[in-house]
Amino acid sequence: MNMKEIHAWLTQWGRELKQHHKAIIFAIFLLFVSTAITYNAGVYVTEKGDAVASDFILDNFGPYDWNFIYTYVWLGIIFLMILYPALFAVNQVHHMLGQFSFLMIVRSAFISLTHLKTPFDAMSHGFPGAFSFFEFQNDLFFSGHTAVPFIAFLVFKEHKIRWFFLAGSLLMATTVLAMHEHYSIDVFAAYFITYGCYKLAQHFSPFKK
Repeated sequence: MNMKEIHAWLTQWGRELKQHHKAIIFAIFLLFVSTAITYNAGVYVTEKGDAVASDFILDNFGPYDWNFIYTYVWLGIIFLMILYPALFAVNQVHHMLGQFSFLMIVRSAFISLTHLKTPFDAMSHGFPGAFSFFEFQNDLFFSGHTAVPFIAFLVFKEHKIRWFFLAGSLLMATTVLAMHEHYSIDVFAAYFITYGCYKLAQHFSPFKK
């Protein structure tokens, strides 16, 4: 990019930020609320999970140690999901954060109602640094690793990057099954529930464009 293109980009970026700043502020507030709810739901299910289920796919597939994908590729997807609209689609920031926060609140409710236990043969993993505070057990139904990239795919429907997030969702779905971190129903249901959350949230601000 030359200086003229950079100036045009900064001008457009500033204009969009000013236009949507109130919705962005509210979406950030909602993100903090959803983070608190997610944390407390995770603590609750870590204590309450008490039943292991049989699963046709897990009985015949894995477990395999794909910890790098499960941890670092996953964090990279989250980082890009926030960085991309912040730099290149400011008019989508409140939409992305709002949809993500709503999805996390719904997921917190679902995992709190479903007291299954993580399969005994699940591969061990560990999130680095502060991310370890959001490492729980038994937060199964539905799979956040699958759902979060998929909601980004739905939000960025007018951007080519959407295909990266769809590929990321499919990769994460395969990874959590390979590592026996989730039951197959957690993964397959994630797509249907996420789409339902996306359509429902479209009726409210700041989830809209």
